[in-house]
Amino acid sequence: MLLAIDAGNTNTVFAVFDGETLRGSWRAATETRRTADEYAVWLTLLMQLEGLDRADISASILSSVVPEAMFNLVTLCRKYFGAKPLIVGESDCRLGIKALIDRPEEAGADRLVNAIAAHERYGGPLIVVDFGTATTFDLVDRQGNFRGGVIVPGINLSLQALYMAAAKLPRVAIRRTERVVATNTIHAMQSGVYWGYVAMIEGVVARIRTERADTDPGLKVIATGGLAPMFADATAVIDHCDDDLTLRGLLLIHQRNMV
Repeated sequence: MLLAIDAGNTNTVFAVFDGETLRGSWRAATETRRTADEYAVWLTLLMQLEGLDRADISASILSSVVPEAMFNLVTLCRKYFGAKPLIVGESDCRLGIKALIDRPEEAGADRLVNAIAAHERYGGPLIVVDFGTATTFDLVDRQGNFRGGVIVPGINLSLQALYMAAAKLPRVAIRRTERVVATNTIHAMQSGVYWGYVAMIEGVVARIRTERADTDPGLKVIATGGLAPMFADATAVIDHCDDDLTLRGLLLIHQRNMV
């Protein structure tokens, strides 16, 4: 079985694949001070709840955008699962796509993994919208190559900034409001963030489609990330919502490196 680890800025996701079957996935807050021993205790117990054992793992793959978290995650794979991880972004890891941007080495591992999975599952050309700590719009051409994209502050960051910068505004939860125009402060903040984000999604997608009309006509839009379902139903520009896109991308990369 394969242990796949996706370490993001906010959360780290651990998943176990048995062939093509996802046997389980678990999410923890990304904490650079968490040791391999702590990860092992936590993950072993969760795996046992799904009828899985550490001895079942024969391979591992790791994608991280947090360099400080790498050491403990690599140690976890080696020490407790006996599986040296294939690390996305290192020279011995074949992706099967090209990053056709000014500085390919700057492309985030998570963005490349998403591009691979989205092209494999939905074809191309397409735009991958990932609702993470940052919200990213990534362009994938017909051949599956990564062509760059757009990075904006994630919705949770936007809410946090609003709360911290304005003395009289409270901390609020993300929520889809029934009306755009609100009659109290909390609903006004929720409406502004939610419908403002919907408008931003629609506007950025429209501008990308216009800009790439000659080279990448018919761009599909794939949404992923923890908050993707909340926005997928609010706009017609999102064609598919895929919660497991990054994990499936890690599985594909591992398979490509085993041949």
